[in-house]
Order: sequence, then structure tokens, then C-alpha cells
Amino acid sequence: MYSKNLLFVSACLGMLAFGIVFISLGSIAPDLKSSLSLSDIEAGTLFSILPVGVLLGSLVFGPLIDKSGYKILLASSCLLIFAGFEGIAFASSKDLIKVWIFLTGLGGGAINGATNALVADISEKNKGASLSLLGVFYGIGALGTPLVIGLLREWYSFKTIFIVIGAFTFLLAVLFLSISFPPPKQAQGFPLKKIASLLKESVLWLLAFFLFFQSAFEGIINNWTTLFLTDYMDFNESAALYGLSLFVGGMIVVRLLLGSVLRNLSTWSVMTGSFVLIFAGIIVLKTGSSFNMAASGLFIIGTGLGGGFPLMLGLAGERFSSLSGTAFSFALVLALLGNTLINYSMGLIAENFGVNHLTSVALVVLAAMIILFTATRMKIKSQEIKK
Repeated sequence: MYSKNLLFVSACLGMLAFGIVFISLGSIAPDLKSSLSLSDIEAGTLFSILPVGVLLGSLVFGPLIDKSGYKILLASSCLLIFAGFEGIAFASSKDLIKVWIFLTGLGGGAINGATNALVADISEKNKGASLSLLGVFYGIGALGTPLVIGLLREWYSFKTIFIVIGAFTFLLAVLFLSISFPPPKQAQGFPLKKIASLLKESVLWLLAFFLFFQSAFEGIINNWTTLFLTDYMDFNESAALYGLSLFVGGMIVVRLLLGSVLRNLSTWSVMTGSFVLIFAGIIVLKTGSSFNMAASGLFIIGTGLGGGFPLMLGLAGERFSSLSGTAFSFALVLALLGNTLINYSMGLIAENFGVNHLTSVALVVLAAMIILFTATRMKIKSQEIKK
């Protein structure tokens, strides 16, 4: 027997850890450069290692939980993050720190996917609403980590802060080992035929490519907004960071609403409204000349993007429940690839044509999301009619 409430709380703590992992390296970049005497190129190399680890973790978690269950995978992921954070705190070698950063990303990618799959599995109804609440904790970790590190660094070194964060993930591993989980779905053998059949599902491909562009949209806003506001709109860096915080805040607010007062709305209704909000936010950001207008545009875009991941993963969890972990792995890997490829493309566009084209790229990505969403809805409806 297992407690759904305890599992949900534990999953939220795991997602909080992933939010911390995903943002923490950038928060201590100046400290790492100073303590290890890193050049800009060497620092950039370090930043590129974390997404590689996250990608690999996202690839392997699904088949592992379908075959062996959640307990060992979640506990092992926390221990990888623990080892990574402690290693980063005590690292004195430029080469060795790459290993610690990779392990941190590997554990983070696995725990992100596994907590999403776990919440989908234990939610009999309104999977998207439950996943929205889970996503709030990613936002808290991602939004709160720079603030907490900024406040504490007046009294403590980044090494001390990382040691404490690492201790939190170790305690989380102990928690995962001490509670009960649903049994493995494919404990009698790894179902290669079922996986091959799963990968032939057109709905899964449509959902995965929607998340390809959803993740890309989130990525270009996270990575290019500060440059857009400082270089193109001529605001100072503090204002730009505040604007970016409002974007994340918008995502948190809408996920709270989707997990509570809006939880009974259909996925189709919510996503249609989300596209309207995203489009409106892009127009406000593109045409606004004041900081208040730009910040408002970013907040509106955040509210529009907030439902994408939890609602689409909720659909995947409903339709592919017998191999939900593997389905989530597939979708999240494509999402990370989209983030990487579109961000790289945005870099080429910014270098050759200017960062002011951020809003144009955002409109193109939005158009792709709308097309894929429409195709997904039509495909699901046609399958339901045939049944």
C-alpha cells in the first residue's frame, strides 16, 4: 500500500530539487570562474555539460521506472545530485568539476521525468491539473535559488551554500527509500515490442513535437530576454532580470490556478486561451516602449506558457498509461532537443540580424505550437470516433 498524498508531496520536493539544479550553476558562475581561474570559453564549456547530463537522464528514466519502479530511480537521482553538488563545492580541478556537473545534470534530468511520471500515475483524474501543481515547485526552485544564494552569499561562501543544498538532496534520497511506491508496470520483462508499438503512435509524436517547441519557447525567453531588454530596449540589467522574474512568476501563477480553481476546465479550452495570451504577450513586448509594457508582456507570455508542459504530459499519461515512463522519456528528450536547437538558431539570428528578432522567432514558434496542437486534437478526436 502507498499514500498518494505522501507520494505527491515527495514528488513536489523532487521537482523543487530539479528547479534548484537547473538554475544554480548560472547563479554561481562568477564564483566558479574566480575559484578555478576559468576563461570565458572554459566557463561556457561547463554550462554546456549540464544540459547533456539532463538530456541523458531524461532518456533513461522512463524505461527504468517502467521496468523496476520509482523507488531506486528517484533515490539514485537524488544521490547523483548530492554527489554533484558536494563535488562542485570541493572541486579544485577544472577537469574533475566537469564530472560533478554532469552527474548533477544526470540526476536532475532523471528526477524531473520520474516525478512527472509518478504524479501522472497516481492521479486518476485531472492529471494535467496535478502536474500543474507539481510544476509550481520547479518554478519555486528556479525563481528562488538566485534570490536565496544572493542573500546568503553576504555571510556564506558558495561552497557552504552548495554543501547545504547537497544535504537537502541526500535527505530527499532517504525519504524516497523509506516510502512505498506503485509496483513496476513491466516487472516481468522489458517489453521491446510494446515500446516499438508505442513509438508508432502518431499522437505521441505530435505531443512530443509540441513540447519540442514549447521547451524552445521557454528557452529563448529564459536565455535571450535579458539581452533583448538591455541591448535592444536599452533597459538596465537589474530591470531586465526583474522582467525575466515576472515571466517565471506568470508561469507559477497559472499553474497554481490550473491545479486549483481551473482544474476542471478541459485541456483544449485551456490551451486555446493560452495561445491567445502568448500572442498578446508577444505583441505587447514587441510594441511596448516602456519597461512596464515590456514587463507586462513577459508576464502575459509566462501565463500563456504555464500550462503547456503539465497539460500535454497529462494527455500522454492518460493515453499511454501502461508505458507512461517511456512515453515521458521520449517526449522530454525531444523537448530538450527543441530547447537546444532553437536556442542555437536564435543565437545565429541575433548575431547576424540582431536580438530584436526575438519576438519574430517567438511568433514562428507559437505558430508551430498551434499547428501541432490542432493536429493532436484532430487525431485524438478521430481515434475516439473510431472506438
